[in-house]
Amino acid sequence: MPFCLILAKLILLFAFMKKYNPKEIEKRWQSFWLKKGINKTDNKSDKPKYYILDMFPYPSGAGLHVGHPKGYIATDVVARMKMMQGSNVLHPMGWDAFGLPAENYAIANKVHPKVATDKNIATFKKQLGKIGFTHDWSREINTTDPKYYKWTQWTFLQMFKRGLAYESNEPVNWCPVDKTVLANEDLENGCCERCGSPVERRPMRQWVLRITKYADRMLNDLDKLPKWPTAIKEMQRNWIGKSEGTSIKFPLSDSPLGRGRGGLANQVIEVFTTRPDTLFGVTYVVISPENKLVGELKIKIKNWSEVEQYLEQAKTKSDLERTELQKEKTGVKLEGIFVKHPVTGEEIQVWIADYVLANYGTGAVMAVPAHDERDFEFAKKYNLPVKEVVAGGDVNSAAYTEIGKNINSDFLNGLSTSDAKEKMITWLEEHNSGKKQINYKLRDWVFSRQRYWGEPIPIVHCEKCGAVPVPEKDLPVELPKVKNYEPTGTGESPLANIEKWVNTKCPKCDGPAKRETNTMPQWAGSSWYYLRYIDPSNDKALVDKKLEKYWSPVDFYVGGAEHATRHLIYARFWHKFLFDIGAVNYEEPFTRLQNVGLIMAEDGRKMSKRWGNVINPDDVIDQYGADSLRIYEMFMGPFAQAVAWSTQGLIGARRFLDRVWHLQDKLDMGMSPKSQSPISKSQTNPKDQNSKLITVLHQTIKKVSDDIEEMRFNTAIAKMMELANEMSKQEKISKENFALFVQILAPFAPHFAEELWLALGHKKSIFTEVWPKYDSELAKSETFTLAVQINGKVRDTIEVESEISEAAVKELIMKSEKVQKWLEGKEPKKIIYIKGKLVSVVV
Repeated sequence: MPFCLILAKLILLFAFMKKYNPKEIEKRWQSFWLKKGINKTDNKSDKPKYYILDMFPYPSGAGLHVGHPKGYIATDVVARMKMMQGSNVLHPMGWDAFGLPAENYAIANKVHPKVATDKNIATFKKQLGKIGFTHDWSREINTTDPKYYKWTQWTFLQMFKRGLAYESNEPVNWCPVDKTVLANEDLENGCCERCGSPVERRPMRQWVLRITKYADRMLNDLDKLPKWPTAIKEMQRNWIGKSEGTSIKFPLSDSPLGRGRGGLANQVIEVFTTRPDTLFGVTYVVISPENKLVGELKIKIKNWSEVEQYLEQAKTKSDLERTELQKEKTGVKLEGIFVKHPVTGEEIQVWIADYVLANYGTGAVMAVPAHDERDFEFAKKYNLPVKEVVAGGDVNSAAYTEIGKNINSDFLNGLSTSDAKEKMITWLEEHNSGKKQINYKLRDWVFSRQRYWGEPIPIVHCEKCGAVPVPEKDLPVELPKVKNYEPTGTGESPLANIEKWVNTKCPKCDGPAKRETNTMPQWAGSSWYYLRYIDPSNDKALVDKKLEKYWSPVDFYVGGAEHATRHLIYARFWHKFLFDIGAVNYEEPFTRLQNVGLIMAEDGRKMSKRWGNVINPDDVIDQYGADSLRIYEMFMGPFAQAVAWSTQGLIGARRFLDRVWHLQDKLDMGMSPKSQSPISKSQTNPKDQNSKLITVLHQTIKKVSDDIEEMRFNTAIAKMMELANEMSKQEKISKENFALFVQILAPFAPHFAEELWLALGHKKSIFTEVWPKYDSELAKSETFTLAVQINGKVRDTIEVESEISEAAVKELIMKSEKVQKWLEGKEPKKIIYIKGKLVSVVV
């Protein structure tokens, strides 16, 4: 044997004898990727594009804990596989840095928000860099950069010019702790989502975006998103809350019974109902505390002091708190005020109750306690009449809310619910007492905040011209530098005190004017950021239309389910508006959506400084390596499910990598170092001895390929562990077969795989190689038809592998459209898997 060949084999053998040392290899490979531009995205590539995106983080002062990277690791695994499969991959990262989280952190630490934000971003970026992501940092964006928010302001101006941005003085949600107005989407159980404080209702001057104009399109276009989780689409449908019903007029009575001081002729209370068929069952009418009629009727209400006290109490409650079904209903009768039944002329009591909202429907409801649970509870509490008009229930004990046949309903008697509805609507329209109407639960977006750290709203106020848009050539309107930025609590932003910045000239008449001092909410910059990654340096347009047409829509979007009725609602609205004005080419921004399950602490609680249970990824990487962290977080359980951190599980991930590393000891040194596409039994090295290894290898390539695509990372890793075990049984392993294993492991453990790839004699990055293919015959595994029962009835059948795990079964059935249909948005109480036969879901 020639000396040079012997020397080469000795060098290769020495490389294999090295111990796996992540500290040594990870920084080196991260530098290599940066130097070679492995993660740089090419706008001019002739490859098919693949745009994969994480919901970008707000850079809090605490930095990352081990729960944060879970989604980023997942998208990185997908991105790396797609690169090897021949796609031109865009996988960017940036910062959602405006808004309350960043400002509150700055206030607490007595530092300027910009200083705090810049410092926090540097910490986050350093931490992310240690994990080895494919982020193209040349496309990094920051919502606080004036070059970025220039285009947030530009979009607002386009909305203003088209009547979609307007000023309002309606009652809004006020957080007394954060000292700012909040949108309905910023509340949780009637409290501020950020600080947990109960909100108050205050009438204040606000900028509002007319998102309701897009309600129908946003609702209908959910059907164009088959790759979104059914549960998220249902949450959006419920939040938009479309109701097809009838508005009905109840004239105020001016009879001696209902007469106060002054006449009530021609005044009406208009209600909205989805059940006009129950009109004959109305026994009282309820109006909201904010209904303008309350003030108009003040002099006629005999118990005004009692009503006034109730109005003050209602101001302290949020919409969600007021409408919560479990809460006891409260109200006050308006003494001296009655309405006439539109059909019978009967005089009916009028009540005021905070479970009726001014901003939904007409701010008034007709109460049919026999057939509405909320009305029934209220009627029982205040001893009000209950009149049955739909047969089938026992209205002495509970409201009967099902459909049926009408009784006690004059000309509707004997009709089915649907027929009774139509006949009553016809009667109301003929008598000018009502008409068909569509309502939405979705409210217009309260868009201004009385805080400093946000995008300035590009409007000036002129006594002569009113609200005037800042000329586009003068954008961005930059946030001024200030010493004092704490919220005032007066309803005015801290910017109102900066006279030099506030006082300006009117762009329309050149007269004296004042700048708008409210700022935009945090959600403004995050409503379109995915577009700016496509073209981050463009100072002429929000995004180049040709580049946007190539890269859009986002192929895969990954983030928390908590954004279902906030960010995802706002982003879809913002995008549709940009489509309408010709700024983008597509109506929907995100093709596929995947939620991330939380990583809890080992004690089962959410990781928090408060509990002292936060685990820093830097510490994990220092002890076990970034690839062990990546493997473990993808192996913890089904990706969308919450799971508790386990140090033992992390140790297990590191042991798996050690086991793969030591497989090098079994390599047949006589084989040439080259990778190979589909291998067959005839191509296999005879020293592999066992045909089972070849079968397992092909099955693993197929399973890992499929599982990455479907985000079943835990089962992909489980299959690779099985392959590692099978290889460890062999006396010798061919380098070709080992190389294929390393390639499919590479997206999960990129530094580790690069080091093995180099040891196998390759000069280029493993991520420039072609993703392995498999022999479909060899990759076949035994399968069976799994019956899926829901509450005892078979609702679906799914073909699955015979050795499928219980966890994989549960994850698979929860993705079934048929199963989701029967679940109707409810979480299963129990899922029972009988191996090889069926799975039973109990709802």
